[in-house]
Amino acid sequence: MTTATTPTRSTARERGEGARPWLALLVFAVAVGLAAGLGGAAAGSAGSEYASLEQPPFAPPSWLFGPVWTVLYVGIAVAGWLSWRAAGVDAAIAWWVVQLVLNAAWTPIFFGAGEYGWALVEIGFLLAAVVATIAVVRRRSTLAAWLLAPYLAWVGFASVLNASIWWLNR
Repeated sequence: MTTATTPTRSTARERGEGARPWLALLVFAVAVGLAAGLGGAAAGSAGSEYASLEQPPFAPPSWLFGPVWTVLYVGIAVAGWLSWRAAGVDAAIAWWVVQLVLNAAWTPIFFGAGEYGWALVEIGFLLAAVVATIAVVRRRSTLAAWLLAPYLAWVGFASVLNASIWWLNR
């Protein structure tokens, strides 16, 4: 009698042995840092450009963006890592990468190119990608999904802010 065996993904425990999980956390942190750095490099004068725009009354001061994004980026990195720990590389990680690429693309479009309308279209895709990421990640790690919730809220707010700035500065 023979039995068929099917390949299985490594378990969270197997991925948790040794230094590998901490190295993976570093990889997720570096990926997020690269996305943030690419966006920042493309928008060196973002603070002065933001100040020069006609803004809605609810627009936050420019100094607030740095601290908020720092906290959000930490949550994004840890959420990706937790999802990986729970299920390995799968659809959740693919969505995590998609949202990160879209995140990195918004700043050069908005600040680098000054294309507020195209940035609004792009942030709509980012918002959808964050929702999809949370939906898929939630099946692997509830904590990871909750870590992405403030990011979703901020991208939603940023979408409204982007729309308002586009409208006021057409």
